[in-house]
Amino acid sequence: MSPAERISHIRQSFPGEGMFRDKEWVLSPEAFALDSATVELIEKLGPALRAFQRACNRLYFESLEKPEIAWVAELIDQGKPAHVIALGREARWRDDLPGVLRPDLVLTEDGVCISELDSLPGGIGLTGWLNETYAALGQPVLGGGAGMVEGFAAAFPGEDILISRESGDYQPEMEWLVGKLNERGSGFPRSVMNPWNLTPRELAGSSVYRFFELFDLDNVDLATEMLKMAREGELNFSPPLKAFLEEKLWLVLFWSPPLQDFWREALGLADYELLQKCIPQGWVVDPAPLPPFAVYPGLNIQSWQEAKKFGGKQRELVLKISGFSEVGWGSRSVSIGHDLSQEQWSAALDEALASFPTNPFVMQRFHRARLVNHPAWNEERQETAMMKSRVRLCPYYFVPQGTEETRLGGVLATVCPADKKILHGMRDAMMLPCVG
Repeated sequence: MSPAERISHIRQSFPGEGMFRDKEWVLSPEAFALDSATVELIEKLGPALRAFQRACNRLYFESLEKPEIAWVAELIDQGKPAHVIALGREARWRDDLPGVLRPDLVLTEDGVCISELDSLPGGIGLTGWLNETYAALGQPVLGGGAGMVEGFAAAFPGEDILISRESGDYQPEMEWLVGKLNERGSGFPRSVMNPWNLTPRELAGSSVYRFFELFDLDNVDLATEMLKMAREGELNFSPPLKAFLEEKLWLVLFWSPPLQDFWREALGLADYELLQKCIPQGWVVDPAPLPPFAVYPGLNIQSWQEAKKFGGKQRELVLKISGFSEVGWGSRSVSIGHDLSQEQWSAALDEALASFPTNPFVMQRFHRARLVNHPAWNEERQETAMMKSRVRLCPYYFVPQGTEETRLGGVLATVCPADKKILHGMRDAMMLPCVG
């Protein structure tokens, strides 16, 4: 089949309603190929990240009971409303974890770098459709042609999908996913629901996959009624209502010297060492002064004022908000130090320091993405042209209900033009499944 015929097949397979509202991307006749070492690394990361999330949950609750680590919960809960904090501490779902986990991995020269962990990820339907479409072209996609649908079905065997107004752009891909789940014909038909079209009585006794952010609760229709039902056991939400698990701070706390013994014990040596290779070194941007004899490990500075004076090479650092904010979505809070002038970098640090009481920022080492070439379809010329690119990989790990097993459903590659430092979905990027 020629490249033009493959592009025609991809277009003909595209759902009539689209995947995202008002979103476009560049097409390619070829899935994104990963070498065997990267595939092996991605497969190992699934269980390691599940163990990490379990350890984060454990550390949070232990810090509520142990004065010597009380600072952990205090930091994680900083700036959150009391009712959101109380939700996260509910005994009814104390041990519950999300059934799907998607890390954002920057593909680097020597492996991958984890920039984020998302337990309420978009792209499930998109990646499912990409896997199915490219598998039909004979391409051996990771997870298999039906891997995303089967993974979701195993993790959420009976859940309907509840989407808020704020998350409405993702409704088309979730409609596609529900259609595929219903084609399987097992159990009751599922639906995509919107809370403004429901009454509490219609939700009573059900389990739902929530597709809304906890920072947006005040804008979610029926939120008060639904949360009351959840506390009383009449409604089950997945992922659990734990805003504390949705913070980038955990990636920074992984490097905190006082917590190293905890991480080694909670993760086991193999997973601990694997995550050390993949999680970039990071720091909490806390304005509290250090003692005169102390420094930030790895930065070797005594105060953030010194960081403002860093030269270009020293500024290979990333500033971003930790979470619980609409600004944290879509890379809107991200500042890359060496892309900024010293004055801009200083202003970004001032903003991060001022934000600490309500929305803490984290700082992480910047790891440069590997340069790759991938064929992009040129519509005007009706042919492919190699595009020099940098790549973000998003593997989707599903946890079948009632187990601790992780199952790789698929890997979404966002193949961005090489001049882009922040890698995310955009009009001039390719969105592709991965083969290995």
